[in-house]
Amino acid sequence: METEEERQARRKARLEEMRREKRRRELLYKWGIPVVAGLAIVVGIGIGIGTAAFSHRDKGQQESRSESLAEGQGEDGTEGRNEDGLEDSENSAEDRTEDSIADKGQEGQDAQAQDPETGNMETRGKSRHAVQGLFVLAGKAYSPRKDFPGANAGDVLQAGEPAQEPEPDPTPKPLGIITPQQNTVFDMTERTADFSETILSQYGVFIDAQSGEILAQREAYTRMNPASMTKMLTILVAAEHLTVEDLDKTAAITIDITDYSYVNDCSNTGYALDEVVTVRDLFYGTILPSGADSALALAIYVAGSHEAFVELMNEKLVQMGLGETSHFTNCVGVYDEEHYSTAYDMAVILKATAENPFCRDVMSAHTYTTSLTKEHPEGLLISNWFLRRIEDKDTHGEVLCGKTGYVDQSGCCAASLGLDGEGRAYLCVTADSTTTWTCIDDHVELYQTYLPATESAPESASDAPAPSG
Repeated sequence: METEEERQARRKARLEEMRREKRRRELLYKWGIPVVAGLAIVVGIGIGIGTAAFSHRDKGQQESRSESLAEGQGEDGTEGRNEDGLEDSENSAEDRTEDSIADKGQEGQDAQAQDPETGNMETRGKSRHAVQGLFVLAGKAYSPRKDFPGANAGDVLQAGEPAQEPEPDPTPKPLGIITPQQNTVFDMTERTADFSETILSQYGVFIDAQSGEILAQREAYTRMNPASMTKMLTILVAAEHLTVEDLDKTAAITIDITDYSYVNDCSNTGYALDEVVTVRDLFYGTILPSGADSALALAIYVAGSHEAFVELMNEKLVQMGLGETSHFTNCVGVYDEEHYSTAYDMAVILKATAENPFCRDVMSAHTYTTSLTKEHPEGLLISNWFLRRIEDKDTHGEVLCGKTGYVDQSGCCAASLGLDGEGRAYLCVTADSTTTWTCIDDHVELYQTYLPATESAPESASDAPAPSG
């Protein structure tokens, strides 16, 4: 146990680090923003000149076509529209698809972070409704997407023939047991405290998961980039669209997956190109090493494409009551101005993910060995380094689940679920800390502050009860 003097020295060191970080940011805003603005002006002028030139060319082409029609050289009036409309539309659609991938923004790039948007905390807090396990919107339960075939064109009922009720398609049960539908709202109270000055993270929230009371916060409702904390929703959506039988099926690590990961400088599980791995391994690879290759392969397996899976993610955000404050553009956490969330929203997502039994097992695993493949005959040993680093810290309990994240624009982030000695669950989310270790220190300090001190923690993760309420 550290002495009070050691603790004070550590706090002073952390404060000094925070001051240095603040000075670095001030220098960035002083010199970086004017340079970016100047470059934007130059690029804008270039685009304007190019647009004018293309406009002049198109006008000439239109005049030429009009003259040709007047002379009787184009009898089919739709031909010109097909060439200039349909084909150009298809080409532009392909260009947009390629550009959308190229423009996602590389993790660690020098793209300027979006200005935080603040609002009324109390109003926002009361407008969000997360349900336990299964989420409800407008009285309708969310269920996995299904494609239902339409009626055949020749299927016409004869006069007087009664309409036959179609036989319902059997819907496979999603991974895990669906918990009861019970709405919960995390509320600030008069006892809600601000983070202490020794907490370096710029955004965060600490919640009693049983009561729903927000015990402490800092800019909990301010928009920020969640980085790889995004992957919590990735595995939750995937689990709700897959069955137990899917876990032993396989998916390939394609060139599109490796290219996306390489271009955006993502962390990876370590799979080789064209390696065929199990869906179960993809879940663990998405969380423990925060593998972009696993997340993308899982998304494509579930929805057929990365883009279609992201649609499912945003549908899920709406179902959870988070559609106005969170929006994702990818399943990995790559920086994008339209990829955003809040510390509060990430706490809601963390709770929902932990309440899915299979996702909870994945999120609480400290290590995992992947299945044997030709490329890796002994499997890959992967680790959740956040859990392994915090397990030796005194948190007055046990940190059961954890997911980290990092891009330049969000700093070091982490979401964790901790249990006190009685098995009571707490949610902790922090973002924009300076280093991995300061991020861990922030979580440790919050747990020490708000969890009651006990002599012993729960013996194992499997014996600990799931959060409720």
